Amino acid sequence: MEIIEMPTAIREGSSLYRRKLNINYQRTCNCAPTHINCLTPKEWLKRQLGVWQFTYEARDIRDKKVHPATFPISLAKNVIELFTHEGELVVDPFVGSGTTLVAAQDLNRNAVGFDLKQGYIELCERRVAQRKLFHESKQIAIHDDARFIHQYFEPETISLIWTSPPYANLLNRARKNKSRRFRKDEQLGKIEQYSQDPRDLGTMPLDEYTNVMGETFQTLLPLLRPKAHCVVNVPDMWWENERVTIHVSLIQELRKRGYELRNIIIWDRTNIVNRIGIFGWPSNYITMGVTFEYLLDFWRPPVVREKFGK
Repeated sequence: MEIIEMPTAIREGSSLYRRKLNINYQRTCNCAPTHINCLTPKEWLKRQLGVWQFTYEARDIRDKKVHPATFPISLAKNVIELFTHEGELVVDPFVGSGTTLVAAQDLNRNAVGFDLKQGYIELCERRVAQRKLFHESKQIAIHDDARFIHQYFEPETISLIWTSPPYANLLNRARKNKSRRFRKDEQLGKIEQYSQDPRDLGTMPLDEYTNVMGETFQTLLPLLRPKAHCVVNVPDMWWENERVTIHVSLIQELRKRGYELRNIIIWDRTNIVNRIGIFGWPSNYITMGVTFEYLLDFWRPPVVREKFGK
């Protein structure tokens, strides 16, 4: 078979578009076969805490005009190190600014990220190119809909699905949060979207969003190795004075699609949320929903249920 050098990005029109990728997915470390990751006992123990905190570094993207919802490289590293070995394959169905690819590059994991927005694919290319390491791993950004990911991989080759998807119609509404009232950060009263593409999850109401997420992750399940993990980072949100529990909807939906929920980790963001105020005092609680997010940890069960929804 002819070996084709993998580019850092694949777009429609490429000979590799919606074709099986020639990318390694096997361990390249020297860990014992029974080890579930490359962590030392001390490192592994730190990951067992149910509440995680992280800080930003210079390479992190924090400008919301570049991307409205990013997460720290250190968060992606924590997840990737916990659930994979060096050389294994990580997939991010909603790669956005490319943080997953940067983290995977640092950790010598192969990684592929997908996004609908061309601008984000270009951003991914630039970020991966900035740090050339002497690793054999590859990091690739693909300009495509997450619902076609199954066309790029063979069954049971992915060791981790890790992503922070758009959050229903959270980014399709005016931002009128009182905590922004006295800021001049160009966000108060603005509508922020990942894109204007109707396929974009960020433009969908919760019911449609949940169903499309379920359909997408159902196609990904056969690509995961048995007992390989799928970690989804989501917050809940307020909508018309009602708490919208996105994390509950996704747990129910992915369980229906054959995933097994293994754990829920809280990402405590209090150390990186800027200027938490007391704007709700004394009549309303407003900051309790912006200081943490959920890391929903699923895996592919050793024996997948045969009947959908059973």
